[in-house]
Amino acid sequence: MNESYRHKELLALLAERKILSTADIMQRLNISPATARRDINKLDGQGKLKKVRNGAEAIFSPSHKTPKKTNNAEQKRRIAEIAGGLCKEGESLILTCGSTMEMLGNVLCGKKLQIITNYLPLANQLIEGSHDDVVIIGGQYNKNKKVMLSLNTQNELSYAATTMFTSGKGLTTEGLFKTDMIIANAEQQMAKHAERYVVLLDSTKLGKKVGMLFKEFNKIDLLITGKEADPTIIQELKAKGLEIILA
Repeated sequence: MNESYRHKELLALLAERKILSTADIMQRLNISPATARRDINKLDGQGKLKKVRNGAEAIFSPSHKTPKKTNNAEQKRRIAEIAGGLCKEGESLILTCGSTMEMLGNVLCGKKLQIITNYLPLANQLIEGSHDDVVIIGGQYNKNKKVMLSLNTQNELSYAATTMFTSGKGLTTEGLFKTDMIIANAEQQMAKHAERYVVLLDSTKLGKKVGMLFKEFNKIDLLITGKEADPTIIQELKAKGLEIILA
């Protein structure tokens, strides 16, 4: 786990728990005592947390932005780990936007892989982690969505990817659903360049129709979801021919 992502996770945990012991930080981030102490000291020096005896506590002030809590974070980490393990050296991958993609980016960072994205937080995370091969798809930056958007599809750069990883708001035997039409439009263009389409979705979103149908069921190659998923829904999806990995 690179330092930038580790610090983000630590601050998110503090926003939720208010105070953490060094032992808690070591266990939750799977880091050594020395790394935990170094992170606490650095973030304390930056004014992002308060160092206390044997741990750290959150700082709240009008100028301090509380990190956004990630829903089902532990399940999403497992999903990202499984997805990362499927990627082979030398491959080119498309990663879309969202917290699960950031977690996957952390798993892949430093490996000999090309990562293509239009999601600026992910791109910055990879660059800060010294990942060698990052391709940022161009266009106009949308501040609210934190993505690069281009409507000029006729003059797109030609690129190809082994796999596209994406997420969504729901998945049924009809396919993958998304709610944000702006992002969905951009991702539709990206999907045309990938040989394989893999959906990373936490188990709470299975069986739900939310928003627009983004990807037809028969065009999804693999679903990676949490082991908490409803067995009935999993069986229904498998019966329709979808390959599924439970993380």
